[in-house]
Amino acid sequence: MSGFDETLDDPDETVRVRFVVNGRKVACEVAPRETLVDCLRSALELTGTHAGCEMGACGACLVQLDGRAVHSCLMFAVQADGAKIETIEGLTESGAIADLQAEFHRRNALQCGFCTPGMLVNAHELLSQVARPSRDEIRDALSGNYCRCTGYEAIVDAIDAVAKARREGGGAT
Repeated sequence: MSGFDETLDDPDETVRVRFVVNGRKVACEVAPRETLVDCLRSALELTGTHAGCEMGACGACLVQLDGRAVHSCLMFAVQADGAKIETIEGLTESGAIADLQAEFHRRNALQCGFCTPGMLVNAHELLSQVARPSRDEIRDALSGNYCRCTGYEAIVDAIDAVAKARREGGGAT
């Protein structure tokens, strides 16, 4: 006898997790190895957070966890138990990224839209931390986000315009 307890590998095992998602307390039953992105998308139907590469390289799955952008594809839902999570839906509903969204639209900084939620989450975090980011700092912040449609210049232009408008006390130009 090996001493291995096969009940530890029960595929039907679930764990109850609780979060505050977009300002709302929620509880979900998840498999211990279910990723946060899968929990958000399937259990909570928050499909704005995308599962792209599932390796933390593309940025499509970015959410804010306790105020920091994290790759939700690299995190198990159980690791987020008790956390405050903001998804693209929550940032949109609160108006926190309205100027970024408007400027992305105005500058055609989105095409298919698959990468856009992650770009916006990342841009929101950057502008929350750095009031006057240089274009190089914007590019560096976006280095973990892949976009195959627009290239990056329009995205950098949009974030730069919002940063300037916020510094001047208004919205985006």
